[in-house]
Amino acid sequence: MRTNFKTASKTLRTSNSKLQIIAVNGCCYGRENNPDKGDYFKYCGQEFWEFISGDSHLYIDIIEPLGHKAKEKNEEFMKSYAVMINNFTAEFINDFCIKGEIDWEKLVRFNSEKKVAAPKKTAKQKK
Repeated sequence: MRTNFKTASKTLRTSNSKLQIIAVNGCCYGRENNPDKGDYFKYCGQEFWEFISGDSHLYIDIIEPLGHKAKEKNEEFMKSYAVMINNFTAEFINDFCIKGEIDWEKLVRFNSEKKVAAPKKTAKQKK
């Protein structure tokens, strides 16, 4: 990251030497008590959101809409997850159950039985 910051700074200065370049590593949450890292700044949590918006309260204001989006996505995920569980359950029942009971021998054979290599075809059989 530091190398990328230096490269970007050098590139920008060559196109306009009057630019003052300040590299910033931003983190959406947390705290950083010593943001000055020498060749870049690291802003976290409230400091980050204030830095990009100028609003010292944005880190609080943004939480509620993010929570609503997360809830929507979580509901979508749970529906999709339920469909997958149902499909896997149906497949398991179809493949490894007889009248609702697990056919343990078939399941163990499927899971653990060594695979027998198919016999190799002779030149005559390949034609």
